[in-house]
Amino acid sequence: MTNEVVHVVAAVIVNRDNQVLLALRPDHVHQGGLWEFPGGKVELDESPRQALARELKEELGLELVAARPLIRVLHHYSDKSVLLDVWYVDRTEGKAQGCEGQLIRWVDRSQLDNYSFPAANLPILSALKLPTTYFITPDPDSFHSYDEFLARIERVLDSGVRLLQLRAKQMTVESLKVLSQQVLTLCRRYQACFLINDAVELAQEVGADGVHLSSRSLMKLKQRPVDNEFWLAASCHNPLELEHACTIGVDFAVLAPVSETTSHPHAQTLGWQGFQALSELATIPVYALGGMRAEDSQQAWQCGGQGIAGISAFWDDS
Repeated sequence: MTNEVVHVVAAVIVNRDNQVLLALRPDHVHQGGLWEFPGGKVELDESPRQALARELKEELGLELVAARPLIRVLHHYSDKSVLLDVWYVDRTEGKAQGCEGQLIRWVDRSQLDNYSFPAANLPILSALKLPTTYFITPDPDSFHSYDEFLARIERVLDSGVRLLQLRAKQMTVESLKVLSQQVLTLCRRYQACFLINDAVELAQEVGADGVHLSSRSLMKLKQRPVDNEFWLAASCHNPLELEHACTIGVDFAVLAPVSETTSHPHAQTLGWQGFQALSELATIPVYALGGMRAEDSQQAWQCGGQGIAGISAFWDDS
């Protein structure tokens, strides 16, 4: 028998000190004794945003000013199923207080891993750690020299990019190893997260932050190939690939292609409707990839995405 799905809104409330507001669930309720992001059930006559505003007022005494969708997570517990409609809230009015007697606490983002959350909240933690943009490098061999390539990489990082994937399909292993170490040094300088495309062992050897799997490599795996301290990303193009990514424990995915690209002008595209349909199946953060421009971030958020991924959207502006 399938459990009824309870639709719940949750708020990731961030203050000016970049702290996040947590609430402690009472011991006598479902998942009691664990910390959570404040929120509650969506009533039949409410939109998620209306429910969010009501819950913040009732639970915390806060007036909602500005919020955007962050992630939607469908999670099945043994006794119930929950659809978490999570919003990123960066503007409220009033002083937060536990209006229903609950303990609340402002926590630095860097300390969130020290708190115990319900299992359904874990993808929210991943979404909070990830930026809204994901840069994928062009092939290094398309440049006159690797020095030129590295100089352009630094310009991209200087523009604010904090999640970068080195994608080099044609290089020898030794050349890729040397270049990876150089890109890693730049990423460390800018406190950016560095992933290598489709090279698990190399990524671990050079000390990268993670690896990004092609859809072909993803579908060959039966389990997560790295430990949980290592970022694992994957490219997905359809429900089967996305479901497999979620099943083996991928941390985030790119869904592609959303729009036409110059490199694959005749590829079948998802469109924003198709992207949203896939994002609603995901239990992990997802980025929109393919023909993205900087101004597409808002559209990606409204369709359930973490943000946008791409090459030219960042490279051409650097």
